[in-house]
Formats: sequence, C-alpha cells, structure tokens
Amino acid sequence: MISRRGLAGLAGALSIPALLPRSAQAQSWPTRPVTMVVPWAAGGGSDTVTRIFATGLEAELGQPVNVVNRTGGNGIVGHAAIANAAPDGYTIGCGTSELVNFKVLGQSDLGPQNFDLISRIAVIPAGVTVKADGDWKDFKSFAAALKGAPKGKFTGSGVSTGGSWHLAAAGLAKAMGMEVDTIRWIPSQGGAPALQDLVAGGISVFTGSPIEAKPLADAGQVRVLAVMAEERMSSFPDVPTLRELGVDWTYLNWFSLVTPKGLPAPVRQRLIEAAAKGHARPEVRNTMKQRGIVPVWETPEHFQAYVTDFAKTTSRLLNELGLARG
Repeated sequence: MISRRGLAGLAGALSIPALLPRSAQAQSWPTRPVTMVVPWAAGGGSDTVTRIFATGLEAELGQPVNVVNRTGGNGIVGHAAIANAAPDGYTIGCGTSELVNFKVLGQSDLGPQNFDLISRIAVIPAGVTVKADGDWKDFKSFAAALKGAPKGKFTGSGVSTGGSWHLAAAGLAKAMGMEVDTIRWIPSQGGAPALQDLVAGGISVFTGSPIEAKPLADAGQVRVLAVMAEERMSSFPDVPTLRELGVDWTYLNWFSLVTPKGLPAPVRQRLIEAAAKGHARPEVRNTMKQRGIVPVWETPEHFQAYVTDFAKTTSRLLNELGLARG
C-alpha cells in the first residue's frame, strides 16, 4: 500500500507537462455518462427527487446522468459508494439527512466530512397524520389527548428507530413540553407499511411525509392534522403548520447533491454551475412542486452551515432518546 507521504512524493516528482493532460481533461468534463448514486430503494422519496433532478442536470451537461440505487445498511452502503468513488466527477450522489447520524448511532464513521457538500436539492416536511375515523379531527384535540395520556400509550411509525420521522416525533413531543419518547416508536420499513398500520388502528400517528399519506388522505382513510414545515405545503393548502398552531418545531427531511472529496477544481466548478442551471429548469422545479416536494438550491457554504446546525439538533435528540452510541 502506498502511504500518503509516498503519494505526495510521487506527485512532486511528476513534471508540469505530465499534469497538463489531466487539467485539460478536467476542463472538458464530462466526456462520458455520469453516475448518480441513490442510497435508498427505487420509488422512495430520495429516488424520486434524484431522478427529477437528474433530468435537468443531464440537459445542462450534455451527457446522460444514470441514477443507480445502492441500498443497504440504513443508507450506509450507498453513501459509502459515493464517498469511496474516484474523485473525477463521474460518480456523484444524493446525500440524505441520515448521513449526519451514522456515527452518533454507532453505525459507521461515515459522515459529512467524507463528502464535498454541494447543495440541498429538495426538502420534504414531516407531518402529523392520524386515522380519519379516529377521535382527533384537528391538531388541538390530538395534542390534548397526547398530553393527557401516559407516556408510551401513543405510538408512532414510519421509519427505523432513530430515523428521520422518529426524530420528527421526538422533536414534536419536546416542543410541546413533554419527554422526547412520549410517542413510543414502532420501527418500520418505510411509510407505506406504517400508513397501512395506521389505517388498521395499529399505531396512533404517522409522522412521516404528508406526500406519502396523500393517496390515503384523498381516499378519506387518513387525516393530515399539521405539517412540520416553515410554511403550508402546496399539496395541502388547508393544513396548518405547527408554528401556526403555537408549537415551535419544524422538521424537513432533505436530499442533496454530494460528491467524493477531492474533485479537480474545474470539474467541481463546472458541476456546480450545471447543477444550479439544471435545478432551475422549469420542468424540474414544477415537477417537484406538483408532487409536493419543495425544491432548494444554495451555495456549498450555506449547505455546510445548514448540515452543522442540523447535526446538532439531531444529535441532541438521539442522546435524549438514549440512542446515541458514537
């Protein structure tokens, strides 16, 4: 194995002319298709966001952007595939909010430090969804029942223990002045099985995305009482935000453009410019909005600051839930 010192010496031994072809290649990037890795299964939120975004990106790059799903390990397998890829711009990925918690949960040392964070692509807010024919017709009645019940009587689901929607439920309880584990979490393989469990009366509340709940809401089987967003969702214009209801809590599951660290500067700059233009294309933004997905684009610096703040919030909640291991 070549050490870092050996690599540095080898680089120093190369002549300037030997570096020129590589520089020219970086400036002409891309000359072949680009792979965009999604750490989650096809058909889910991250996959949907990525495929919409990829259409805009490939239109700007003039090369195909092939979306590849690399699943496993609660997102670790796919995120590792992105981080460990050659830093040449031909493998990029969709980084999701789970990557900030791998180390805290004791699952992996992989984290934001292993990537070049470019920008969030989109966010999907959490919500408070209950069975339509249940006892709660609005958030006020739900909140009163939750506060009056013994801890653990209310159950929630929508993701594995410690996942995004679990944190949404924990933050909700804390913002209402209760213990973070007031809503007892039932781990699930995703939103679809959790919603079916909700309809069947197996759980009290689904704190996942209202977008996932919309078909059942339209069918009159579930009711979305509130959204954990900064403002009302276009797909649920009549549903208030928690802040409108006096609860100071928001939770947004986010999806981002990330790359392996060490991209050549010309490639990185070209990617940022093309991605920004692709993201701004009307067909990309409108398709996201039509599905209830909130498009986001920002500078790498702003994204890095956002991730730092997000990690503080989620780490604190995981510690209070007794789930922190790292």
